[in-house]
Amino acid sequence: MRRPVPRTLRGQLIVLIIAALAVAQAITLWLFIDQRALAVRSALSLEAADRAGNLVRLLSDAPPALAPEILRAANSPLVQFSIADKPAVAQGKQAGHTLIANRIRELLGPGGPRAIRVELHRGEGPMPMMPGASPRMMQMHAAMNAGRMSAVELSLSIALKDGRWLNMTSRFHDPPYQWVWSETATFALTAALLGLVLWLALGRLVRPLERLAATADRIGRGEAAGPIDIRGPEEMQHLAAAFAEMQARLQRFISERTRLLGALGHDLRSPLTALRVRAEMVDDDETRERIIAIIAEMQEMVEATLAFARGMATAERVDSVELSLFLGAIVDEFRDLGGEVALQGKDAKLRLRPNAMRRALRNLIENALRYGQRARITASVDKADAWITIDDDGPGIPDASLERVFDPFVRLEGSRSRETGGTGLGLSIARTIVHAHGGEITLRNRPEGGLQAQIRVPLGAGQVLQGAGVVTP
Repeated sequence: MRRPVPRTLRGQLIVLIIAALAVAQAITLWLFIDQRALAVRSALSLEAADRAGNLVRLLSDAPPALAPEILRAANSPLVQFSIADKPAVAQGKQAGHTLIANRIRELLGPGGPRAIRVELHRGEGPMPMMPGASPRMMQMHAAMNAGRMSAVELSLSIALKDGRWLNMTSRFHDPPYQWVWSETATFALTAALLGLVLWLALGRLVRPLERLAATADRIGRGEAAGPIDIRGPEEMQHLAAAFAEMQARLQRFISERTRLLGALGHDLRSPLTALRVRAEMVDDDETRERIIAIIAEMQEMVEATLAFARGMATAERVDSVELSLFLGAIVDEFRDLGGEVALQGKDAKLRLRPNAMRRALRNLIENALRYGQRARITASVDKADAWITIDDDGPGIPDASLERVFDPFVRLEGSRSRETGGTGLGLSIARTIVHAHGGEITLRNRPEGGLQAQIRVPLGAGQVLQGAGVVTP
């Protein structure tokens, strides 16, 4: 299963940047929640300190007999007070909590220094219930302590004037974060605006790449491609300039090689014609016939060389053709000559050089008829390519030589008849033409016997004709 990630550069960059924004927002939210919890914890601690300080003042002014009632009224399920002879907070625990101690001293006023001990720690489990609590208090205590609790626990021990200690234990939970939908809407709006800006801005980077890719595709098909007009960033302009220079060098190289090969084959015609005329003057019949046969073979090689050079040339105009009509016309030519050729498969529109591709297919079909007596042509189409398959029932080719037969002037007499004729340039010409269309040609031996030649040609601007098909028995 493919992950839902955009395949385009623009889409991937936008997703990456928005994902980074989401991570930054999540980290900010986490820090905000932590600081919020710290602020609420400080506020609750100071509120508990105020409560304890006011209780100390009340106990100092009230008769000692009212102390139990005052403590009972001040207690709650999460804040409990008691008076004991010893402090509940051990000596030294108050270090680092001077803010709470100073707050209590301010409430008690200038009545002299008092011993105040403060301890903050994590509290686990339910708080113990003070003895003598009312039924209502016990019910509230049980409800608030239901389940597992984890909170911050504040313990205070304040020395009273009579030598005893007021001990307080208060527990408060970190407040839960309540999700506000306005925050989601704000993030969604920010992400949408950022995505829109990035989409427009990245277009300036992506459009030159798309034009460059389209130009490279046309060059790969052998089509003429004009100068590339890149108006994007400076790096894109450098890339376009380097690509144009590479294109010009390749075209010069191919043109020079093609002209050299064509000129060589053309210049050999005149000497061979002169040799043939001289050979006719030889008196000995056997010698004359052998010389003429050798000259004829050389002339055939020259013609094949010229044909190979024409196959390398790319002067023919690229045209849009329907695959069924194109293949059907070739099949009809061979049938008129008595060849047993069958055609079936899907239809599609292709952009190609009709004469050059027709020549490549003829070479392959001629080989199939010559060595396999019959040829079966199958056309198929996928999203990007058209496939043309030619099967025969011949002896096939040794696996080790399936690639070597595409070399010029290679003939495998061990696997093919010596009565075939030709110079071994047919497959070379076919591959050169297919490569000029941006395609590929491969050979393989069929398991049931015979050879299969398969041509792949990119659809390009062509469009598959839905529902259309061609079957010619």
